[in-house]
Amino acid sequence: MNWKLLKRPRVLILIFFLFIAYLSINPSFGREGVAIKSVEEFSDASLAGIKVPPHINPKNREIIQTINGVEVQDIDSYLSELDKAAFNKSLTIATDKDTYTLVKKTDHLGIIVGEVVNSNIRKGLDLEGGTRVILQPKEKLTDEQFKTLMDVMENRLNAFGLSDVPIRKASDLLGNDFVIVEVAGATREDVEELIASQGKFEAKIGNETVFTGGKEDVTFVCKDDGTCSGVTNCRQLEEGYTCSFEFAVHLSPQAAKSHAAATSKLEVNSTNAKYLSKPLDLYIDGKFISDLQIAASLKGAEATQISIGGPGFGATEQEAIENTLTEMNKLQTILLTGSLPTSLEIIELKSISPVLGESFFKNALIAGLAALIAVCIVIFLRYKKIKVIIPMIITLFSEIFIIIGLAALFKQSIDSAAIAGIIAAIGTGLDDQIVIADEIVKGQQDTIRQSIKKAFFIIFVAFAATVAAMLPLLWAGAGLLKGFALATIAGVVIGVFITRPAYAAVLEEIM
Repeated sequence: MNWKLLKRPRVLILIFFLFIAYLSINPSFGREGVAIKSVEEFSDASLAGIKVPPHINPKNREIIQTINGVEVQDIDSYLSELDKAAFNKSLTIATDKDTYTLVKKTDHLGIIVGEVVNSNIRKGLDLEGGTRVILQPKEKLTDEQFKTLMDVMENRLNAFGLSDVPIRKASDLLGNDFVIVEVAGATREDVEELIASQGKFEAKIGNETVFTGGKEDVTFVCKDDGTCSGVTNCRQLEEGYTCSFEFAVHLSPQAAKSHAAATSKLEVNSTNAKYLSKPLDLYIDGKFISDLQIAASLKGAEATQISIGGPGFGATEQEAIENTLTEMNKLQTILLTGSLPTSLEIIELKSISPVLGESFFKNALIAGLAALIAVCIVIFLRYKKIKVIIPMIITLFSEIFIIIGLAALFKQSIDSAAIAGIIAAIGTGLDDQIVIADEIVKGQQDTIRQSIKKAFFIIFVAFAATVAAMLPLLWAGAGLLKGFALATIAGVVIGVFITRPAYAAVLEEIM
């Protein structure tokens, strides 16, 4: 090894950025168990104290190691042990951070799990599986309204137990604005109901709106799954089962006055004196979902505490309970977060299974490896000098490592578009290194520095052209090409200012 290289500032800069990339990726091996990706708010797990901080790095996720003392090695063993646990009985979950005792009331405990990862690299939707939805507001929104829109969407997902979900604004070249949401592990139906729907909740008596969802009218929504919310009255139908849910809400003084004014106009039911003549009808986005009888004692009363309810159905009693809990959770989420500031149009709704995503990931790795092997062969045939070839290959791998480390540092996902961008950046990097190598190899010893300057003039012209070509792609296609553009720009910037100067320094030293 030529130790003089370590005195070269450009080489030291490269080593520094490689070290930062290593810390950002934080690779490790041999970890077992299943990772807790998200926890549904007020679920069995949440009430037991299991939480997932927002925007947590993948490697920092809590790992379930045992259930009732039985070791959990993967998702299959986790599901098997969870299935063995009896309903309404306590079980113990031990993680790498703590031990929790909880009561099993649902099949999944409110936990969404995934494979344990060995780095902070985040895989995109097409590599991990999930649902992507592109939404366009039906009205032109100001920047403040758009921020409110994304905040409400994020609150809905968090309340439903889907944390760390990327929600981003995108624009096209015509000035149209979009919202792109990628939810790993969520179903198409979840995304449509939680994100795509405006979620305008209305409680009406007759044609008169008494109160709506959101903090202005609803100050508290019970989600403790026990004393003031839960599933009741399960019964069998001709086909399947039905259950009812009920939970308490607290109304603001203004909403209570509206409720009192509307009920004061009603008569007591002639057939059942316990209730008033009209029920409280519940609507979401103008669609009727349920009605509730109003107690006669509430006639004209400014009640700040009322109960909300609705039905759920299933082929079996347990399925009916699960579906009823899901419907209750969705309604509670809308009441807590309120409606979106505008209705949204679904431009694209795409679901990819985790199995297909894993296949894409393997194919991408194989394609990238094949490309690198082909590059190495071409370089060998071109130069037939090991002292030129090895630094060139090391530089290529350094560029890839720093790009991925940069993505991990800024919590950006690597998807197929980003991989294509990385390959494009590697291609431009290889061209630049060939220019540098040609200039140095054909130059005389006393003109090497001049040859390097000449090579970098060519490289900077190509760099400017590449960046200029990528900039429009940041907005093209509703932002779907943004990953490709960012990866390519990041790659050429890293190459021009970090790896290729270091490569030139290495060649200058060893030639």
